[in-house]
Amino acid sequence: MTEQQTVSIPETEELPRTYEVRTFGCQMNVHDSERLSGLLEDAGLSRKPEELKDGVADVVVFNTCAVRENADNKLYGNLGILKGIKAERPGMQIAVGGCLAQKDRDTILKKAPWVDVVFGTHNIGSLPALLARSEHNKKAELEILESLDVFPSTLPTRRESVYAGWVSISVGCNNTCTFCIVPSLRGKERDRRPGEILAEIQALVDDGAIEVTLLGQNVNSYGVEFGDRLAFGKLLRACGEIEGLERVRFTSPHPAAFTDDVIDAMAETPNVMPQLHMPLQSGSDKVLKEMRRSYRSKKFLGILDKVRERIPHAAITTDIIVGFPGESEEDFQATLDVVEASRFSSAFTFQYSKRPGTPAATLEGQLPKAVVQERFERLTALQDRIAKEENAKQLGRTVEVMVTEQSGRKAEETHRLAGRAQDQRLVHFSVPEGAQTPRPGDLVTLPITEVAAFHLISDPDSGQYSLRRSRAGDAWDRAQAESCGVPAPGETTATGRTNLGMPTLKVRS
Repeated sequence: MTEQQTVSIPETEELPRTYEVRTFGCQMNVHDSERLSGLLEDAGLSRKPEELKDGVADVVVFNTCAVRENADNKLYGNLGILKGIKAERPGMQIAVGGCLAQKDRDTILKKAPWVDVVFGTHNIGSLPALLARSEHNKKAELEILESLDVFPSTLPTRRESVYAGWVSISVGCNNTCTFCIVPSLRGKERDRRPGEILAEIQALVDDGAIEVTLLGQNVNSYGVEFGDRLAFGKLLRACGEIEGLERVRFTSPHPAAFTDDVIDAMAETPNVMPQLHMPLQSGSDKVLKEMRRSYRSKKFLGILDKVRERIPHAAITTDIIVGFPGESEEDFQATLDVVEASRFSSAFTFQYSKRPGTPAATLEGQLPKAVVQERFERLTALQDRIAKEENAKQLGRTVEVMVTEQSGRKAEETHRLAGRAQDQRLVHFSVPEGAQTPRPGDLVTLPITEVAAFHLISDPDSGQYSLRRSRAGDAWDRAQAESCGVPAPGETTATGRTNLGMPTLKVRS
């Protein structure tokens, strides 16, 4: 076939089977789901079209989380809904993977025998083969490995965004936090070589992305496998050398492994964003010891002081667990005190969830639900107040916002678009009359005119609004063109054919 020839599909040819991946859990799961989508498309399936948002795909994959108890309920509730649909859809397949699958194994098939495939965290690359085997053998396939067979970053990927991307720098965890089941499900930490990571980032930038987020269970312990304690700081600085990469983020570091060289790298590398997400979990030293967190509140607050000294406008966010076994009122007050002192811009707060298989599940002093709920409400009220006070400091500041695909719930009413400031704060903004509307991936500079606890608002006049059209916005145009089958602006080649080559947009259902 020559370059000028095209292939047409006969109208009688059967359309490809559709798939959807439903993701529960953390950013690592979201990134794994990009790999699962890439594998399924590589196997000939196509993403379920947006117009079928009330329907169900031919292949439904659940990428599960096992951190909290409600993850179990959410999965089995969804599987129950699909049971009747599957009975009326010959050929439909259901697969369950991720952390809960690694943990529950054959329990899933016992509770939901209509599931076709169960696979774990170490063998996501096996999904297409397991689906094919299940279809051929007319029975469920269960495959759970105890160690990683292929590093996920070597697998095909269908990126969910053309302007920003996740990049795994490590998988697994060497810590032994008593509340966490992740190490037993993800295994010991394995680090990718810096050259492989930087090559993946370069490929993303070449495709139009201007932002990357580096992922790891404990991202700042990167380098432990090949014996370089300073490897993470070096990696951040290397990211600063990549032309066209405008924003670098990372999640989540562990306070015990947080070193001054990382703070220096953050402060001295222009494209590393002024933002830090670092889990506190508890402000009580006694509880931290019971959690085996290997740091104490003084060290945690000391890290924040150093970060803010070097990066004054840094926004710091965290994770906190309320109601850990044995937590007294005094312990909880210590958490409130640390939260007050830390001035987090936002916090992910969780009620302790007893997970079978973790040391904390057998500890004495499991707290009544009513006590945990009351403390949780006090903590969230405090953090909401602090978040609004910290956001109030942004009033009148001029910020650069990268426009995102998502808009707020009230977008139709307010006619505002949405994006993220450099410090990751969510900004809803309006476009002045007569001004050019940005595309996702473009950057706008504007003043903050109003604040709330969870977001900022900008309603600029024409003199306060500045738009910078970016390579990421161009990539958005190309992706739109590919998904719609029409030429993108300025993308026609000399042969008269459209030069695409970007992944299609995420279809939100």
